[in-house]
This record gives sequence, C-alpha cells and structure tokens, in this order.
Amino acid sequence: MILGIDHLVIVVKDLAQATNDFKQLGFTVVPGGQHPVGSHNSLISFADGSYLEIIAFYREAVDHRWWDPLEKGERLVDYCLQTDDLRRDTTTLRQAGVAINDPVPWSRKRPDGFELKWLLSLATGSHRGVAPFLIEDVTPRNERIPQEFNHKNGAAGIGTLTVAVGELSKVEQWYHTLLGFDGVPFDDDMLGAKGVQFTVGTHHLEFVMPVDPASPLVHWMREYGPSPYSATFLSDGSQAGLFDLALTHGANLSFGT
Repeated sequence: MILGIDHLVIVVKDLAQATNDFKQLGFTVVPGGQHPVGSHNSLISFADGSYLEIIAFYREAVDHRWWDPLEKGERLVDYCLQTDDLRRDTTTLRQAGVAINDPVPWSRKRPDGFELKWLLSLATGSHRGVAPFLIEDVTPRNERIPQEFNHKNGAAGIGTLTVAVGELSKVEQWYHTLLGFDGVPFDDDMLGAKGVQFTVGTHHLEFVMPVDPASPLVHWMREYGPSPYSATFLSDGSQAGLFDLALTHGANLSFGT
C-alpha cells in the first residue's frame, strides 16, 4: 500500500554550495552520505516523515537516472513514494501501463559509517519523473531519515507536489489503479491548466496539463519534458510565499496557503 510521499529530489551541481544555500533559507540540512553509484546527498527532514533530498555527483556517473537531467539545469527532478508492499505496488503500476523496473537493492553509507539499505522500483524512459519511483526500507526507516525536524523558517512538512504532464487522462488512470480511488479534478487559472489531485496520507499529488498556450507549463515541458514542476510546504504560519530560486537551485518551492 502507498503510504505517502517519501521524498522529493533536487539535483544540483555542487552539494556543498546547495547545502549552504538551503541553510540560508532557514532549513536544517543534514549530511546524507555517499551512494556507490557516484552520487552523494544532503537531507532536509520534516515532522510528517517526508524529506527533501539534495543530490549531486562526486564522480562521473553517466548511467545515473539524474545525470542527464542535470545537464539541462538544477531543479526539482523526481519524487519517491513510500510503500509497505513494493513488489505488489510495482506490479500494479506496470499493469496500469507504467514503465517501471523490478525492485532492486540500493544502499548509502552515512558519514558515521552506518550502511543504509532499501529496495527501489524506478520508473523509466518518458515515465520517469511523472510516475513515481517507489521505496521500501530494509534497514529501519528512521535510520535513513534524519530526525532533525525543526527548521528556522517553520517548515513542517510537504504539502503539495505539482507535476506537469502532457497526457492527464493517462496519469489519472495510473493513480486510480495504484491507489484504488478517483482523483479530484480542478482548474488552475494561474497556470492556465487543468488538473487532477490525489491525496495520499497527509500529502497532495497534483498533475497539471496546460490548456493555455501561454501557460508556463508549456515552456517548462519544452525545456525539461513532463516532470515535477513545484512543491509547497506546510508551515507553522511564520513564513509565506516563494523561496528564492537562486538559493533553491531552480526548484520552485513555496509555503502553501
């Protein structure tokens, strides 16, 4: 069963610089460690159990799923959903028409030397970043996710992830099949788009398709293809508005209203 958003991924060129920039924005940022596939990360955890992964490369990793996207620019690039039955949910997505790999083992060594282990099923090809990748922990989840939840800016959790798509009905069917219920349709006049929203746990997933040629989503998908467009955070009410794109490294992040 899908339990909610596990984490959002922001791909950057310089991990140390991005870590410092997010600290300037008032986030508590914790070193994550190194993956054996050439990437390393920093993490921003929230009280709702989700987190942001800021990821970069410490060596060339041309086969990594986020290497090529980074060539087009730093940004919010992907998202992961947590499941308690990875194999079943992988099969369900595949039956719904999603190109997704079978579960494979992954690991990361924390700075303290502890080796974290989990299983991932990765959406591939044009479905990457539109369909989620799925995670199930092998080592305890609270070891993978830092327990530092307090942030100077008042961020308390992920509110809504918005994903730009080219075929709304197809994505709606994926999620209907995966979750077992219908999404809620809506119109977004600011984006010049129509969309559908699914709520999973405390998190909202919105998929939006431009219907206005002047929609910023048209330019976004021309540059990056269908992919995550923006995310909002829950807060304690002390902060509002958009974060500086220069400090978020191209990720459209804001506090929800």
